Amino acid sequence: MNIDINDIRCFVTVAELKSMTAAAHKLNYLQSNMTAKIKKIENHYDRQLFIRQPKGVELTESGLHLYSQYKKMLFTWEETENKIHQQKKFLRFGTNTSLGGMRFYPAFQHLYETYPDLSITMKTGATGFIEDEILQGHLDIAYALGKPQHKNLQYIHKADDHLVLIGKNLINSSDFREAIHQQNILLASSECCYAKTLDQLFIDHQLHKGELTYIHDLEALIQFTQLGMGISMIAKSLISKYNIQYYMEIPEQYRNIGLYLIARYDHVFTPIENQFIGLNDARNSPITLS
Repeated sequence: MNIDINDIRCFVTVAELKSMTAAAHKLNYLQSNMTAKIKKIENHYDRQLFIRQPKGVELTESGLHLYSQYKKMLFTWEETENKIHQQKKFLRFGTNTSLGGMRFYPAFQHLYETYPDLSITMKTGATGFIEDEILQGHLDIAYALGKPQHKNLQYIHKADDHLVLIGKNLINSSDFREAIHQQNILLASSECCYAKTLDQLFIDHQLHKGELTYIHDLEALIQFTQLGMGISMIAKSLISKYNIQYYMEIPEQYRNIGLYLIARYDHVFTPIENQFIGLNDARNSPITLS
């Protein structure tokens, strides 16, 4: 049996998500159909491409090599689809201020090299602002930290993260309740998941806040917490990016958040959007290719 582009897309998705179930859900296939497609590819090459494990799958050495080739083929296919169908070449994209635009620079660079007349609109802000911009039709897709909130949006999970408290004043306390009681609060926005989680901490533990100050320059906000001007909250994955020295873990029930690709529930991803997503998935994928 011949391998078609849908088979290739299924293989790449399983490889990146490391799960038949997750890949089937993402591509709207029955799991039995997804398993059949992977088996078809393995039979075609007459070799095992995945190692089945209790919690998912891992690529074999042959699978890694095939993944590398199939990924290139998908990019070429999507570029061809764009050029033949003459689709409008624009990308309307949003992300959290804390994630930063530079993380997406390699994907933008690749798209601009492929489509010199591409138009990119990018907005940054708190998760709530980005969600509203998508709901109102001002943006089409976004990467944001937080938790799913709106039934009219689809949230495609990309990575796990968790929240930590930051601030020099935290080092004087071993207990988070004592550490945050009557502390001044520094925030970039009241609409971010950091602010909402921090509010919940104070409410649940009947603690009092100090003064609340909004600082819209995120890097300045972080540095001010490290001087001792107040406390704030941030994703732990950003600790090294901003060289944060003083931080504290919070109780498990508050800490977990995710990185999500967000779009309207009825949004149909364009080939350019799929390429952009694929480029970012490949760059941030745990898969390593030698």
